[in-house]
Amino acid sequence: MSATANAASESGSARPSPGPGSWIGSAGAGGLDLRSDVMTTPTPSMLAAIQACSLYDDVFREDATTADLERHCAALTGKEAGLFVLSGTMGNQVALRSLLTQPPHSVLCDHRSHIFNYEAGGVAAMTGALVKTVVPSNGMYLTLEDIRDKVVLDDDVHSCPTRVISLENTLDGMVMPLAEARRISAFAREHGIKMHCDGARLWEAAASGAGSLVDYAACFDTVSMCFSKGLGAPIGSIVVGGNEVIKHARWIRKSIGGGLRQAGVVTAAARIAVDETFGTGPNGEGGLLRTAHALAKEVAEMWTAAGGKLAYPVHTNMVWIDLDDARCSPERFEELGREHGIKLMGNRLVIHYQIYQNRTSLLPKLQSIFTTVFEDKKRAVEGSAGASQQRVGEASMYRTSQ
Repeated sequence: MSATANAASESGSARPSPGPGSWIGSAGAGGLDLRSDVMTTPTPSMLAAIQACSLYDDVFREDATTADLERHCAALTGKEAGLFVLSGTMGNQVALRSLLTQPPHSVLCDHRSHIFNYEAGGVAAMTGALVKTVVPSNGMYLTLEDIRDKVVLDDDVHSCPTRVISLENTLDGMVMPLAEARRISAFAREHGIKMHCDGARLWEAAASGAGSLVDYAACFDTVSMCFSKGLGAPIGSIVVGGNEVIKHARWIRKSIGGGLRQAGVVTAAARIAVDETFGTGPNGEGGLLRTAHALAKEVAEMWTAAGGKLAYPVHTNMVWIDLDDARCSPERFEELGREHGIKLMGNRLVIHYQIYQNRTSLLPKLQSIFTTVFEDKKRAVEGSAGASQQRVGEASMYRTSQ
C-alpha cells in the first residue's frame, strides 16, 4: 500500500465515489445539458491519456504530447503548423492579431459572429481594428455578393480598408457551403485580403459531409478549432496556418499569458477528443459527431410535430426553436427543463454526442416539455395567460434565469 493510501486508511477517509463532476463522460453533468456543447464532460480515456502524457515545458517547445497534437491537427487540415491555445476566444484573438499587423485596418464578418458579439471586444482591444458586420441576404451564411457590398478596397485617407475577412463555420449550427467559402477566398486573395475561419465547430461541418477539414482550411490563412465543445475535451483549441503566421501567433499567445509549461496535461485529453469524437481523418471518419446531427433532426421533428416552428434550419447539432411563436418565454422554457432534470438556455438546443448517448432518457423528457409548452400556448390564445414582459436592449444568448 502506498504512503498516501496508507495515510487515508489510517485516518478513516476514503476516496470519494465518482460524481457528476468526475471523468465519466456521458454519465456526468453534461449528459442532460442542452445549453451548449461546451457542457460535454471528459471521459475515462482522456484521464488515462493525461496519466501517460509527457510533462515537459511547452514554452521551451520540449513537450512531445503537445507537439504531437499540433502536428496532427496541422496534418488533418493540410496546414504547415498548429498552435495549442487555451480557448476558442484566445484562438480567434491570437489568429486575428497575427494577421492584422499594421493599422489602419478593418475586419469584415457576419453580424452574428462570435468574434463580434461574444469575445468582450477583443478584436478592438488587441488589434485596434474596426469590425464591420454584414447581414447575410439569405439569412443563413455570407455570400460573395454580401461581401462585395461591404468590403473596403480603396486607399482613400478617410477609409478603413478591409484587411481580414473572418467567416464562422458552423454559425448557429448552420454550415457555410464549401463552394461559397471558395468564392469568397478567391475574391479575398485577388485583393490581398487575409482570411480567418472561426472554426470552433468546423469539426461539425466536416462530419456533416459538407467538405473535409483540408478542403475548408485551404480557403483560409488561419483556422481556429475548439476541442472543448462537441469534441468533449476539458480545455483548449488549436490555431492552424502557415509556418510564419503560426510563429507570430506563438509570440502573441505568450504576450497575453497563454504560454503553458507542462502542457501535456491538457493536450493529451484534446488528442483523445480529436481521435475518438471527431474521427481519424479529415472527414471525421469513425467519429461520434454524426450521431448528434441525426438526433438534432429528430428533436426538431418532435418540436414541429407538436405545433412549433424553427428559427433556423437544422444542419448539424443545433436546434433553434421559435419560442415567440409558441408564446413561451425563455424563463418558462428553462423552468420546464429544470422540472424534468434538463438544463436549457433560451431557444437554442445543442445536441452533443453525450446527449445522443443519453437519448433514451432525454427524448421522453423533451416530449413532455414540448407538450406543456403548447398546452400553455393554447391557454394563452384563449386569454387565460397574461402578456409577457418586454426586454429592453440586446441580450446575450449566454444570459440565464437560473
